[in-house]
Amino acid sequence: MAEFTGLVAAITGGASGIGLATATLLAGRGARVAVLDIVPNDLPEGIDGIVCDVTSRESVVAAIQAIQDKFGGLDILVNNAGISAVGTVEDNDDAEWARVLDVNVIGMARVTAAALPLLRGSDAAAVVNLCSIAALNGLPQRAVYGASKGAVLALTFAMATDHVREGVRVNCVSPGTVDTPFVSRMLQKFDDPIAERAALDARQATGRMVTPEEVASAIAYLASPLSGSTTGSSLAVDGGVQNLRMREQ
Repeated sequence: MAEFTGLVAAITGGASGIGLATATLLAGRGARVAVLDIVPNDLPEGIDGIVCDVTSRESVVAAIQAIQDKFGGLDILVNNAGISAVGTVEDNDDAEWARVLDVNVIGMARVTAAALPLLRGSDAAAVVNLCSIAALNGLPQRAVYGASKGAVLALTFAMATDHVREGVRVNCVSPGTVDTPFVSRMLQKFDDPIAERAALDARQATGRMVTPEEVASAIAYLASPLSGSTTGSSLAVDGGVQNLRMREQ
């Protein structure tokens, strides 16, 4: 499995969780990988870390320039950086709305805009955005997060339309609840984190949360040159939560 040999991939938020699993997988399949993160430390050997704050246009432009300087181009962009928020529309103030949307939506647009000149020069250009089942499902206590992921889904379709004739494919992965440090931090905001974790496991028809490696495999499929006819799509990796209606045993 070396379909990524010779290709350069950049992954935002790639220092942990889904991003790190994706970086490791793509590198193992032959890609040269740059992780863009606020703190790109403790990365596996062979993966380059570049400091990048997706909420800063200056930081993003500098990170993409660093990729060009080191690798000479870019073939794959994985927009993985994201943050969560817990609560209803009553629970989150304007500052929290702005914070989440700036990272999850505008940050994705910033990085893609900066990367497009390099992607247009690739014969295997692909952008994969991290969406969520929250884009199309009303999850409790996730108003801000769900709104941001609904925007990511719409943004994916818009970017796919705008850039398909430039040879740039754009898709997204919509995971269910993934067992990552991201989720662990979110669980600490609940009165009973253990009970909440059990509820998150039970929400998937498979009876457990999705693993970062499973999401990484879906990202690799969409990013692969072997998927040249796949664009403007959303691939669910959700343990069946969206479409399966299980009977109680």
